[in-house]
Amino acid sequence: MREMNSTGIVWCPSIPSDWELRRVKDCFYISKVKAGTNNPVVLKLARSGVRVKDVTVNGGQMAESYDDYNPVQVGDLLLNPMDLYSGANCNVSEVEGVISPAYVNLRAKETLNPYYFDYYFKIQYWTMAMFAHGKGVSYDNRWTINAESVKAYELPFPSVSEQNAIVDIIKRKCTQIDALISNAQQQIEKLKAYKQSVITETVTKGLDPDVKMKDSGVEWIGEIPEDWEIVRIKNICQFNPSSKKSFSDDDIVSYAPMECVRTGSLVHKEIAIKNVSSGLTYFEENDIIMAKVTPCFENGNIAIATGLTKGVAFGSSELFVFRANESIKFFLFYFLQNNIFKKFSISTMTGTGGLKRVSPNFVNNYSFALPPIEERNKIVFYLDHKCSRIDKLIALKQQKVEKLQQYKKSLIYEYVTGKKEV
Repeated sequence: MREMNSTGIVWCPSIPSDWELRRVKDCFYISKVKAGTNNPVVLKLARSGVRVKDVTVNGGQMAESYDDYNPVQVGDLLLNPMDLYSGANCNVSEVEGVISPAYVNLRAKETLNPYYFDYYFKIQYWTMAMFAHGKGVSYDNRWTINAESVKAYELPFPSVSEQNAIVDIIKRKCTQIDALISNAQQQIEKLKAYKQSVITETVTKGLDPDVKMKDSGVEWIGEIPEDWEIVRIKNICQFNPSSKKSFSDDDIVSYAPMECVRTGSLVHKEIAIKNVSSGLTYFEENDIIMAKVTPCFENGNIAIATGLTKGVAFGSSELFVFRANESIKFFLFYFLQNNIFKKFSISTMTGTGGLKRVSPNFVNNYSFALPPIEERNKIVFYLDHKCSRIDKLIALKQQKVEKLQQYKKSLIYEYVTGKKEV
C-alpha cells in the first residue's frame, strides 16, 4: 500500500507522499483577455462538455455584443463559479472560441494534463467542497465562488506522467460505466413508452378487444366501444376551480413550487397565508394536479394531491387543476396521461423560446370517450396493477443507474486523490 501524507484539507485529507500540494494560481492563470473580434465562435459550458452555441436561434440568453467575451483555447479548463449547488459545472474545452466572462477560464502555466484537474474539480462540485468557499443570497441560486478563492484553491499535483495515466484509466473505466448506464436508461425509456401505450390503449378502447364498436362522430377519435359516450372535460369535472375558503394571515397551508409535480406524487412545503403571492394556483386534497408547461407536460408530470396541510394548497401558476368526484377522478387521472391527449395538447402550446404552455381553453373543451361507471372502475383497477408493476421495474432500473453513477463518482475521487494507484 502506498504511503500517504496528511494535507489538512477536509475534502482531500491525504495524498500520496510523492505528490505535491499546490494552489490553482501556481498551475494556472485565469484568462481575462477580451476577444474584440467580429463574428466569433461563441461557446457555452454544459455538463456534457464545452459546446458551440447557436446564436441564430432564440434559445437561452444572447449578448448584444461579444467584444467582452474571453477567448478560449483547446485545453482550457472552464468552471462555472455561479452554480455550486446543482452539479459538476466544469469541463475542458476541445474547441476554440469565446465564452462569457462570467465563467472562470483556467489556462495552464506549465505542462500538465487539464483533464486530471477537470476530474478533480468535478469532485469538488459533487462533494460540495467548492460550495463551502462560495457566497450569495441563497444556497440554490447563484451561490458564487470568486476569482481570488479559485486562485487559492488547493490541488493535489502528481507527476505529469501519473496525471496522464490517471486520466487514461478514468476515461476507460467511465466509458464502461457509461455504457451500462446508457443501457439501463434505454430500458427505462422503453418501459415508460410501454406504460404510455398501455394507458392509451386502455382508456381509449377499453379492456375487451372483441367489444362491438361504433362511430364516435368525432373525426380524430374514430370508433369507440358502443356503450361509451362522448363528453368534454369541462362537463365531467371542475377545471382550475378558484378558492372558496377564507383564510387568516397566520394560517399555514401547503405550498407547491413549479417542480412539485412528479408522476403519481406531489412534493410540497408549508407556508403562511401572509406569504402567499398573487397568481398562484389553488387546489384541494384529492384534486388532480398536472403541469401545463413544457417539458414537464410532455414528461407526464401529474399527481393526485394528498397529505395537504388543512387539505388545501397554493401552487405554481404553471399547474392545471382538475376536481372530479370519485366515480370519474381516477379514470380522468389516467386519461390525462394518454398519448393522444398529450399529442393534441402539445399542438396548442404557445410561448417563446423553450418555455411553452398548453392552452387551458383547449383542455377545458377537449372531447373524449367515457365508459360506463362499471367498466370505468375495471379499467382503473387494471391500470393500477399494471402501472404499479411497470413502475416497480422502472424504479429498479433507476436504482441501478444511481448506483452506477455513484460508483463512477467514487472511482474518480479515489484515482484523483491517489487512494487508488494506477
